[in-house]
Amino acid sequence: MEKNAVIAEMQSNSSLTKRWIMYLVGIYILTLGVSLSIRAGIGISPQSGLTRTMTVIFPQLSQGTYNFILELIMLLLTFLVLPKAFKLTNFASLIPAFALALFLDLNLSITNFIQLDVYYAKVILLIIADAALAFGLFLMIRANLVLMPIDMFVDTVFKRTKKKWGNIKTAFDCSLLIISACIGLIFLSKIMFIREGTILNAILVGQYIKLYTFLYKKAKARKSITEPQTQNLTKE
Repeated sequence: MEKNAVIAEMQSNSSLTKRWIMYLVGIYILTLGVSLSIRAGIGISPQSGLTRTMTVIFPQLSQGTYNFILELIMLLLTFLVLPKAFKLTNFASLIPAFALALFLDLNLSITNFIQLDVYYAKVILLIIADAALAFGLFLMIRANLVLMPIDMFVDTVFKRTKKKWGNIKTAFDCSLLIISACIGLIFLSKIMFIREGTILNAILVGQYIKLYTFLYKKAKARKSITEPQTQNLTKE
């Protein structure tokens, strides 16, 4: 309930067009963060780790393509978990999923020149990457539009099981980590892209979103105070 209340407070009341622009900008910034975290080279998020591992095993397809395939699988699982609640409008989630795939491949291409050898520089880049990733998520939450299939799946499991949302999300992320590690061991004889940066990502993204939410609330409160004063001066 607390989580839903915080999200509801963050969501925008702007026009649908402005919210879609905000949503797409959020997706772009998120994929930029993902791309930078990959270039840091010290570990990435569970979802990115899985799709990145697939590009090493079968490089014929891009990471954006593998990410879109993963989203399709999650949409199918969403239907299987709660078929009666599944609606045709759920397929709208593939629109942002497709945009994410395109933006991800674009940003991976743009950041391809980044090659760091010094460890502390890699850590700094990862911290910047997580800040961008979290800000992208923040804008997507603010836009208040369709969920990505992966998020939709987690929400559907939450509705079906009535367990704590945070526990379900943690279990889901851990499942992706295990799948990624197993695929890496089977096909490459080693675990790929799961390092200290994966743990840092899990910690920082949530903290960054808290920071952005705090700053947004402060700005909103300041605006609500100054607006009446401006209106009074105008009347005078």
